[in-house]
Amino acid sequence: MERFAYIPAILPDWYAAHARALPWRQDREPYHVWISEIMLQQTRVEAVIGYYLRFLRELPTVQALAAVEDDQLMKLWEGLGYYNRARNLKKAAQLLVERYHGVFPAVYDEIRALPGVGAYTAGAIASICFDLPTPAVDGNVLRVCARLNEDGRNIDKETTKKQVAAELQPLYRPGLCGILTQSLMELGACVCVPNGNPKCTECPLAAHCLANAHTSWAGFPVRDAKKQRKRVEKTVLFLKCGDRYAVRKRKSTGLLANLWEFPNVDTAPASEDDALRRAAEIAADWGTSPAQLLMQTAYTHIFTHVEWHMTCYYFECREMPDAFVWASAAELQNTYALPSAFRPFLDAGMQL
Repeated sequence: MERFAYIPAILPDWYAAHARALPWRQDREPYHVWISEIMLQQTRVEAVIGYYLRFLRELPTVQALAAVEDDQLMKLWEGLGYYNRARNLKKAAQLLVERYHGVFPAVYDEIRALPGVGAYTAGAIASICFDLPTPAVDGNVLRVCARLNEDGRNIDKETTKKQVAAELQPLYRPGLCGILTQSLMELGACVCVPNGNPKCTECPLAAHCLANAHTSWAGFPVRDAKKQRKRVEKTVLFLKCGDRYAVRKRKSTGLLANLWEFPNVDTAPASEDDALRRAAEIAADWGTSPAQLLMQTAYTHIFTHVEWHMTCYYFECREMPDAFVWASAAELQNTYALPSAFRPFLDAGMQL
């Protein structure tokens, strides 16, 4: 007997009655589903909706995405984080145009071979758009399956993901594939939630769930222990000269590659007076002739493996050296893509 044999008789009807009205669910256009799935990786639905709608207004087709300038693409992605997702979108779009004339292949392996497309995303596109029997196994689906069976396998291991996908695959029957993928995702996102107590009284699968029966949901799923993040102290310089502000492009490799930033340096912890003195010296060494400290602020930005503990010093300057791009306020808002790590300093600086 199939391990999850009861699911197809229950979840599709539940999904039809309870699914959220999300813009990427209005059709089964592969381009739309693809963009939404990439944006939704490690990002909340609420945060994605506005980005998704704006992205499609600016880049409505695969061809438009393939031809977009990198700076425009990064500006459209600004604030979503994990910027390699956007870079891979463009690479994949170019491949789609060159190899498939802008039409998505309806074959799982060919979808999976696109840059930035993993097993989950390929499974989602193939099942939702082409009704192929390809489970899309993400964290939501793994959590649901682990709790249903009090399954102690570690869901961070690729072997577990493949095993769960294989266990779900027999449920995928013609005409049901897309709705089954979406209903499993929805159940994990809205009912068998990742943070806080699951909403077991609202779950259509509660009668089949061992974690519900034994009140053991807190023990599932099993995951790797979280590694402690590296801590980096940074001095950030918000350099203002008249109505222009200093920014520079980050190097082409590594964290936040090719994005724009306020000038900054890694620093060791220091007393407040010493840190301020050092910041002024750095600004002077860069040739900006700092005239006045306007204010200072602090902000911590958390990435997956590192924390940036940043102190920003806002200086009025007399000189605009060529080492930086001196952008207007409008250009900072509309042209240069500043990652979320630096946005709080921009917002505060615009009040000066």
